[in-house]
Amino acid sequence: MSSVEDRKPGRRARLRAQTTAEIKRIALEHMAEQGADAISLRAIAREMDMSGSAIYSYFDTRDDLISTLIGDVYTALVEAVEAARDAVPEDDPGGRIVAWGEALRAWSLANPQGFRLLYGDPVAGYRPPVEGPAPEAAGRACLGLVGLVAAAWPSARTSQEDPSARWSDFSEDLAAKVRERHPDLPPAAVALALRLWGRMHGPVALELHGHLGPQAHHPDRLYRLELLDLVRSLGLPGS
Repeated sequence: MSSVEDRKPGRRARLRAQTTAEIKRIALEHMAEQGADAISLRAIAREMDMSGSAIYSYFDTRDDLISTLIGDVYTALVEAVEAARDAVPEDDPGGRIVAWGEALRAWSLANPQGFRLLYGDPVAGYRPPVEGPAPEAAGRACLGLVGLVAAAWPSARTSQEDPSARWSDFSEDLAAKVRERHPDLPPAAVALALRLWGRMHGPVALELHGHLGPQAHHPDRLYRLELLDLVRSLGLPGS
């Protein structure tokens, strides 16, 4: 039977995880109320009745906290769009594109502060890590979009191939990962993946920032029509 001493590290770890989660929750609340620039470790410590020095045992700097928040938010978004895509059979590339796009919108509407943290104005004074605040999630998102295009490429190639596209148009890291995973895919397909992202992301950003509301009473319908038009432009049947 385990002794009380044996159980102490587990209890400390749980308490630390709870406190870390509370710090992140309050940071997002402050962001929602006052914008991302309002995120402050000292302000969070005051709200939690912690000493200023105690909170720094959880996050060394405000930048560390912001990077952690971005990583959490980005991972949650990627998991949502991947799950939606994977719920559609692989032999329906058009349906998988629509599922990814609709999951992006649904997640963004449910998590507006997370969306703004990822895609809004940069946080004043924030310096991300050299590799970026969420390299794993960003890589999954990018390669996921390329995978959608790869599945559609046999149909899309005729209308979408750009003979001027070069691998040097993209970062070395992205180009290397795509060529490893999809060795037969040309650079024009990567350009198409980025355009695909733009057509999905643009209407969502307009809606989240309040630019569609006065003009459109049913932005959900507009968004689905945009996705279906996107799918048809790739030579795929609509869903």
